[in-house]
Amino acid sequence: MPLKQKSTGKLISFEGSEGSGKSTQMARLAKDLQAAGRSVLTTREPGGTEIGEQIRNIIVHNLKGDEMTPETELLLFAASRAQHVRELIAPNLTKGVIVLCDRYLDSSTVYQGVARNLAADPVSQINRFAVGNAMPDLTFILDVPTKVSLARIKQRASDLPDRMERENIEFYEKVRAGYLLLAKSLPSRVVVIDGTQSEEAVAKKIWADAQKVLKT
Repeated sequence: MPLKQKSTGKLISFEGSEGSGKSTQMARLAKDLQAAGRSVLTTREPGGTEIGEQIRNIIVHNLKGDEMTPETELLLFAASRAQHVRELIAPNLTKGVIVLCDRYLDSSTVYQGVARNLAADPVSQINRFAVGNAMPDLTFILDVPTKVSLARIKQRASDLPDRMERENIEFYEKVRAGYLLLAKSLPSRVVVIDGTQSEEAVAKKIWADAQKVLKT
């Protein structure tokens, strides 16, 4: 399905390692924008649609998940994303809605491309095929030291941690490094925020940067 051009809508994505606080901050921004009278949609990846949520369950909770190859993981994320964009994100952007997404294509660049050691060109091509022209207008990366990330994961983890929560410290070091490298390569779109600050301080910074994009 061809994608229509975005109109007055804006797409803002939230990225970061597990336990970085991105989901909490996305919810805060959504609440603040709604209070300001803006039309807002919050969603997540993988997921966001019924098909996407089923794919998410395969990625995160499948009993054979530890046997999943990096290539399979990448393509599953891309399949979920393609459905997500065409069914939910693009239609709302054309209506002028502000779409806030908990993870988006940058997650594949970092998790599969960097941490899983897949070649950059195929990851980029698959990403662009999945999203079409629905690129983020702004991306927040919440950055926390890897030890902080792992401590937060351990604190929140259920009795049966999912595939991502079971990864080791070396994996998460690669994830953090990948996000910081990505931010350096895309300074016009990506904002890195110190996630060890107070929740209020992080929210204040996010609000200020979001306002700059939403006024354009």
